[in-house]
Order: sequence, then structure tokens, then C-alpha cells
Amino acid sequence: MNVLAMILAGGEGTRLFPLTQERAKPAVPFGGRYRIIDFVLSNFVNSGIYKIKVLTQYRSDSLLKHLLRAWNRTAGFDGFVEPVPPQMNLKRAWYEGSADAVFQNLNIIHDEKPEVVAVFGGDHVYKMDVGQVLSFHAQKGASVTVAAIPVPVSEASRFGIIEVGEDQRMVGFLEKPQNPPQMPNRPGWALASMGNYIFDAKVLAREVENDAKLPDSNHDFGRNIIPRLFQREPVFVYDFAQNIVRGEEDIARGYWVDVGTLEAYYGASMDLVSVSPVFNLYNRQWPIRTFFNSVPPAKFVFADRETQRIGVATDSMVSEGCIISGGHLERSILSPGVRVNSYTHVSESILFDEVNIGRHSRIRRAIIEKGVNVPDGSEIGYDPEEDRKRWFVSDEGIVVVPKEGAIARIHRDFTQDVPVSSE
Repeated sequence: MNVLAMILAGGEGTRLFPLTQERAKPAVPFGGRYRIIDFVLSNFVNSGIYKIKVLTQYRSDSLLKHLLRAWNRTAGFDGFVEPVPPQMNLKRAWYEGSADAVFQNLNIIHDEKPEVVAVFGGDHVYKMDVGQVLSFHAQKGASVTVAAIPVPVSEASRFGIIEVGEDQRMVGFLEKPQNPPQMPNRPGWALASMGNYIFDAKVLAREVENDAKLPDSNHDFGRNIIPRLFQREPVFVYDFAQNIVRGEEDIARGYWVDVGTLEAYYGASMDLVSVSPVFNLYNRQWPIRTFFNSVPPAKFVFADRETQRIGVATDSMVSEGCIISGGHLERSILSPGVRVNSYTHVSESILFDEVNIGRHSRIRRAIIEKGVNVPDGSEIGYDPEEDRKRWFVSDEGIVVVPKEGAIARIHRDFTQDVPVSSE
């Protein structure tokens, strides 16, 4: 089967602000050394699908750099992983919705001539063998297959909610309803669209072309295309909980997180540092691919127990190039090049690339942006009122220290504490 993947990666990600202040949501770091988009791309490549176009738009510089550095040669001669900025081929306008993004890039479908087009979002954390979805699509003779997963009714108004007949054919679809219908066999839960679609290529081209002619349309798959299509075409629903990823334990089946809010992003990140995380980054049979920096291994120095100047990390993920110089990490995630200096305690926090934490600091339940220099003696996450005066604090008390503001960008000075090359 000739398959083309089109990854929608152009959304603003406003609910994840301020992490999306200078980057697209798919480019937000996750798990220390990855970007969110690495997960959907790894799913396709691990599934043997190598023709992938990534449709970008808002704040795309960071995303474009990452795609070119990490994915430029992944697919090989028989495939590609290529970013596609807005071309304005058909109209002089930004993408007005997910369906419009595909419409404005119909030339890609015409050029590649695929039988099937996989239209997936680029901003969720999960593992999926896409080949199993394609097999389901072919067996059902579907025009469209929509991947779905149960969610609590309390969260269901954030998603497109599906009603399914006995043969797994879609019989109802409501986009972000205020009163979502519950699953008949599972009270308190609703069946949510994952925003991942398998389309017959001809059906996709026809539907986005017709939709583009409708002035009152939102030009969106969830709001417009799917609600119209299931009433006249065979649209089937794939149960993501049945997807089996090689090397994964049963507990991980059906794991999918929309990391679209700070709380969801933070919660999914903290799961990674648990003793037995549901989402396993260490499955070598299903590797998550990304860009590898040419930097040295992580380094832990000082073991002076009398003064408690000990470089140590517990229940944490520490990326390459980090130096834990007499500081203590607990349930934290460090991206490459972070430095934690002496007598500092960092707990339940996420530090992006090249962050420097000064001596005698205390950091708790914080996300610190790339390149930030935290001065000596700082306290973050201990006084909500004081934190709100200086930084962004979510409703659940997660502190985000942005690149600019009260704490300036770092100008690294490795002369403090211990040199990089020697103790």
C-alpha cells in the first residue's frame, strides 16, 4: 500500500503558554532530550512508513531546525521526512484550519499519488503501530478511519466525541460538546477522537476541495469534514486500546496524552521519572528518534558529606552534557547542557537546555526555559505570591520561568565550582 503521511504541526498551542511563546507546540521539549513531534514521527518510521510531510506554520523556526537536524536523513532514498511551510499556492492566506492546511497542500498528494493518506496531529505523546490501523482500514473498506480512545466525561469537552455502531462504524460525531454522550458499556467515559485519520486519498482530496468552497466552514476535520462525511461514506473507528506495539508491556497499551496544557504536560513528564513509568522511553524495539548533540556524558562531582556538597540525582532523568556539581536532584528532568551548582536542591522540576542553577538555590515544581541563568540563592516554587510577581504560575501552582523577564538569559561561566574538564 502506497501511504503518505501528512503531520499537522502548525497550531499555536496557546493552552501551553508560555512554553509556546517562542516555539510551536510540536517543538516543545519533552523527556529531556526529545521534542513532542519526535513521537508521532517515530511511530511512522517504526511502522515502516517513510513518506512524511510535516505541515508547519506558527513560530516554526525551532521546529524547522529540529526537523532538518534530526530527521533529514532518517527516511533514506525511498522516503522522506520533510517540513512544508505555508506555500499559499491556492490562496494568499495562512491555514484557516486543519482541513485547509491539507487543501493548501493538495499538490503534495497529486505529486506523490498515494492510495492512502494518514493525517495525524504532531503534538501528542503516545506510541502507535500505524500498520495495524492501515490493516483495519483496508479490512473495513473504509473511506476514512478515525483512531479513538476513551476519556473521562469530565475531560471529554476538549475532544471530538464519537458514537459507534456494533460493526465499529461511526454513527455520531460531536466536536467538543458541552454534554458529551457516554459510552454505552462504560458509564462515566466518552469515546474521543485522537485527531488521527486514515483517508482514502481520493476521498480526502475531494472533501477538502468541497469544504474550501463553503464560506461558513471552519475548514476543520473535527468540526466540518468528519461530521458531514460519516453520514454518507463508510467511516470506521479504530480502537487504539487494541494497538500492540512491539516490546511494550500491556500496561502501556492505549497510553495517549494530549500535552496541550501545562498541567497535562507536567503530569506526563513526572510520570517518566517514576520507578515504573507507563510510558517507557527505554524500549529498544520501538526507539524514539531525535537529534543527538556532540556533547560529553553527564557528570556528577563532589562527595563532601560533611558539608552536604554532593552531586547526586534520585528518581531523575539527566541528559548528556549535564554537570551536577555538588547539587541534589529529586524527581526532575534535565535537558542537555544543564548545570546544577553546589548546595542546590531541585525537586519535581523540568530544566530545558543550557539552564544554569546557582549555588544555594531551591527549586520545586518548576519548568525553567532554555538558557535561563538562575542566580545564587534563588527560591522558586516555595512562595506562590512571590512567584506570581515574577513568573507565570499555573492554576495548580506549576511555576514557569521564561527565557526573558526577571531572570535573564544565561551567559555560562564554568569557572564557578569545578572546571568541566577536571575536578
